[in-house]
Amino acid sequence: MRERSGNRRNLRKAALLACAFLIASPAAAQEITTSFVDIHQGSPLSDQVRGLGNGGYELQSGSWVPFNQWYHSNWVDFHVDFLTQLTENTGILWGFGTGEQGEKYTIAPSLKLGFLTQTHPNPNSTLSLSVTSTIGGDLTEKPCTADYGDLGTYSVNCRLAAGQMAPEETLKYLVNAKPETMHLWLNYRVTF
Repeated sequence: MRERSGNRRNLRKAALLACAFLIASPAAAQEITTSFVDIHQGSPLSDQVRGLGNGGYELQSGSWVPFNQWYHSNWVDFHVDFLTQLTENTGILWGFGTGEQGEKYTIAPSLKLGFLTQTHPNPNSTLSLSVTSTIGGDLTEKPCTADYGDLGTYSVNCRLAAGQMAPEETLKYLVNAKPETMHLWLNYRVTF
């Protein structure tokens, strides 16, 4: 419950920030332009998933079960970022990630919101500050159902099902990871 209310709180803060920029500069509203900033496929969480696909285990029958079939996706998390310029020196950074899904994991879609401002201490230099926040984009690993014969059927961590650990103990090691949620950049550039 706390996580959901935290996401709502972050979304409200971002919406208020966007409204404040738009209301604070009504004259700039006529000059608002949106530019494409970045496009890329993959993320640190996508890389982490590929790592989970390494290895496998052998069934009692001698058949090999590779992990890569569970941690593979035909669509890798895709990110697009934009800048909406409000004034000559300020803008809103925004974007989204599509998410990614495989048989035993999900990376949720994400939304990126932030702002950028810059100043010119002298004609040949620029000092800029940008802050962005990412909402969503969590990686969640899914359990498997394993049949242990006379011991019964259990929900287990797929990667640890063939180990010495008790089946119910393996669930503690399912991956639940969040992307980096805040980025702060301070840049000073001098041209000669």
